[in-house]
Amino acid sequence: MAVQNLQSVTAELSPEELEAAARRDAEGQANFDRVIADDSRIEPKDWMPAAYRKTLLRQISQHAHSEIIGMQPEANWISRAPSLKRKAILMAKVQDEAGHGLYLYSAAETLGQSRDKMMDDLIAGKARYSSIFNYPARTWADMGAIGWLVDGAAICNQVPLCRASYGPYGRAMVRVCKEESFHQRQGFEILLELANGTPEQKQMAQDAVDRWYAPALMMFGPPDDDSPNSRQSMAWNIKRFSNDELRHRFVGMMAEQVKVLGLTLPDDQVRFNEETKKWEHGPLDWNEFKEVLAGRGPCNAQRLERRRQAHDDGAWVREAAAAYAAKQQAKQSMTTKEDAA
Repeated sequence: MAVQNLQSVTAELSPEELEAAARRDAEGQANFDRVIADDSRIEPKDWMPAAYRKTLLRQISQHAHSEIIGMQPEANWISRAPSLKRKAILMAKVQDEAGHGLYLYSAAETLGQSRDKMMDDLIAGKARYSSIFNYPARTWADMGAIGWLVDGAAICNQVPLCRASYGPYGRAMVRVCKEESFHQRQGFEILLELANGTPEQKQMAQDAVDRWYAPALMMFGPPDDDSPNSRQSMAWNIKRFSNDELRHRFVGMMAEQVKVLGLTLPDDQVRFNEETKKWEHGPLDWNEFKEVLAGRGPCNAQRLERRRQAHDDGAWVREAAAAYAAKQQAKQSMTTKEDAA
């Protein structure tokens, strides 16, 4: 792994070695700045500032955790889906989310963080994941609202990440976004079917939209004035747009799509501002957002407990895989020795 600034240089180095290390850091910084200015890509073996690496690890690992935790509210509805077709579609979606988590954990590992460490941090409650997954999915209509609103917000946020300055992250997001687009369409179709069903089904769909609308808007993160990491991430071309910019885009998309559904958004202040040429929305409860992030949301404890249980239940699989890998490695080593002999 590349040397990260002078923090990685031990006190035992001679003055000449310290000078050489400082020169390598200076050259690395110059190359890093040039790549960012050219809107090109940083790869795992390239020199990068420690703060850039730390920011990427935080963002990518949180993204991976969100995909894994996000499986829970939907997996709970697989056995209760209204038809075999719906069960199969929902099962495929949950499998996709597991795959997204694996892509992202793999991208984070290229930054020097082990997957075991990331999972330990999540299970211990040290790592964050998207606040949206700490809300309960109460009815089948929630599967539609999650697909349309939550996955819709994810697409709005993640498509620009396909151009992220860190290569492994940007490349992983290409496939993730392709699959998320199907998830969003699936959610929209569930809501459309319910909205054109019985009055009770339409009301169930409307209730789900009412409950998931505000949490989906808060998925983009706090307002720009209260987002300390956003500006630097944009300067490094990790992010391309601010939290508020993405939120306004998303509101505009939902304001048009909800008309097709025949439903309404629970926000009478949604409008297009002709002067600023931006969509606007009503106030959001940022105190609620902070409470959920702090671990005091409706389902925080439940989500982490189920992740811990799943991790413990899967211990035998990890042990078996490790034993098999060791056996294969020993077999390969023996074959190599025999060939050499």
